[in-house]
Amino acid sequence: MTASATYPSLAGKRVFISGGGSGIGEGLVEAFVAQGARVAFCDILQEEGAALVARSRNGAFAPSFHRCDLRDVNAVQQVIADAEQTLGGIDILVNNAGNDDRHVIAEVTPAYWDDRMAVNLRHMFFAAQAAVPAMRRAGGGVILNFGSISWHLGLPDLVLYQTAKAAIEGMTRGLARDLGRDNIRVNTIVPGNVKTPRQMKWYTEEGEAEIVASQCLDARILPADIAAMALFLASDDARMCTGHDYFVDAGWR
Repeated sequence: MTASATYPSLAGKRVFISGGGSGIGEGLVEAFVAQGARVAFCDILQEEGAALVARSRNGAFAPSFHRCDLRDVNAVQQVIADAEQTLGGIDILVNNAGNDDRHVIAEVTPAYWDDRMAVNLRHMFFAAQAAVPAMRRAGGGVILNFGSISWHLGLPDLVLYQTAKAAIEGMTRGLARDLGRDNIRVNTIVPGNVKTPRQMKWYTEEGEAEIVASQCLDARILPADIAAMALFLASDDARMCTGHDYFVDAGWR
């Protein structure tokens, strides 16, 4: 990676990130901490979350970790309340958490449907609902929802994941309209295939080469590339950007 941008408007901002313990979320936590933001993050992964806090103590503000199963709406609301108390408010909400487990249509049950929507969609709305009052008190804020390239490409064995991720883009549009007069901006970040330990479970070296061949750019996307977009959209430099989808996919088609 080349030298990264610094956004003075992010220094001291109070940021909450879901799914921050590993993968893209880990990169988001590291990036906001490096900007001098006050960061709280949640994850279901206790050891990974604690290890990330330990590695990040050299920043201006060490991040705080909250364990949470986002399938539980009451837990979502409580973790936002806890983070607000820890940070003294919330200026930026990054709805990153999700799970792209593969599945086939014939094996989907109503219970599995509900679980996948809870894991990939529902918590984002209720996290936003819980964070908005703090943003209003602060005079504005930013919500970043994470979508996925998968439904734009129609990838196999992901129909429920793709259903949820398509809905996120619609939710972003609705939230942006309803919250815009409160100076709260809402956007979707749409990652392509990002090289994380989890994603590497699904691909052989040949499969990885096929992904790169389908992109316009001849390189693998890294968590830092996604974080770079998140930093820009969260900063005052993006003050007139809301209600839209921002792709970081290396031109994957």
